[in-house]
Amino acid sequence: MAFGHQKVESRRLLLREIAQRGPLPRIDLAARTGISRATVTSVTGELLRGGLIEEVPRESRSDEASRGRPRVDLKVAGAAHLIAGLKVSTTAISLVLMDFEGAHIADFEQQIAPGRHSPDALAEEIATALEALTAQAGLGLGDVSGVGVGLAGVVDADHGLVYWSPSLDQRNVPFGTVLSERLGIAVYLDNDANLVAMAELTFGIGKDHSDFIVITIESGVGMGMVLGGQLYRGTRGCGAEFGHTKVHLDGALCRCGQRGCLEAYVADYALVREAASVGGVSLTMPTSQAVNTVLRAAKAGDPTARTVIERAGKMFAMGLANLVNIFDPELVILAGEQMQFDHLYADTVIDDMQKLIVEIDKPAPAVVVHKWNNLMWAKGAAAYALEYVQDTAVEELADV
Repeated sequence: MAFGHQKVESRRLLLREIAQRGPLPRIDLAARTGISRATVTSVTGELLRGGLIEEVPRESRSDEASRGRPRVDLKVAGAAHLIAGLKVSTTAISLVLMDFEGAHIADFEQQIAPGRHSPDALAEEIATALEALTAQAGLGLGDVSGVGVGLAGVVDADHGLVYWSPSLDQRNVPFGTVLSERLGIAVYLDNDANLVAMAELTFGIGKDHSDFIVITIESGVGMGMVLGGQLYRGTRGCGAEFGHTKVHLDGALCRCGQRGCLEAYVADYALVREAASVGGVSLTMPTSQAVNTVLRAAKAGDPTARTVIERAGKMFAMGLANLVNIFDPELVILAGEQMQFDHLYADTVIDDMQKLIVEIDKPAPAVVVHKWNNLMWAKGAAAYALEYVQDTAVEELADV
């Protein structure tokens, strides 16, 4: 049993290394992983026979060509599996389909009714959207090996349990199970901000950093955190709920049901709610239009709008400073729909944050704005699912 477990771990490690660093030769795999050359040869042979990797010709140096022996590198076989990723937002489901190598195949966006949905109704919406996505590639749901799903709210990723989400009309929902039973496919569910951090680590600005924090600001405020090159979730699988940290005792009402959350001052719905008395602002108009109206009013000198925007900036600066003081990251990335507006990363906000950081003789972490669209969130969900599909694939090679 111990030998079999060790063999599966070697497969997993080598496949992950090829996926992240490939194409590369067997000798480099041995050097990078510390696995003996003999074991690398044996295990990569199993991965080749199982169709998970493939050999590709390598450009030969003159000395290699003179020996008359062809040189090959190893890369992931893109056709081995298909993975889908999706993000559920307030008014749409955004999806992407990728191959086993992470290459983009198709994408799709389906509009949904705003507001909360029953678990079964949301699962049906997702199934419809996934069917449309796969149809674009001439495929069906049965061709997909795994689906990564990003959902706003408090999510226990390990168990697919949604404690609370603005997209669901119930609490404590085993939504991973509900969705996998509807789809007939393995589902990997996580908080959407965590999946932004996964995407930054895999594709984006965070690729060259081992410790960074991603703050997402849209209809809510989320956070994904990478420590030591790994996504941090906490002991319950739902850590880093930055938007629901408290910044004001008995303060403004948050959509989670509690008071004084950071989100209740910074999120788009909070700005519109607080500034509803500003001329031209209506709670019934589209949120982005309402936020634009509030910002224009603030810049024009409207006292109510200015108070709302300035308070949001100060609360946000306080929250960022607390994160830096606790975790001391290399980098803070601000992402999401509200990054089209500048009120939360204005110089005054960053200056306020830096004034609240513990002073040492080193510069504060860089704060970088990354204006993502929903497709990039979906890519993060697909990258998350891809790791699980890789692990399942190597376990199923037992008899190869």
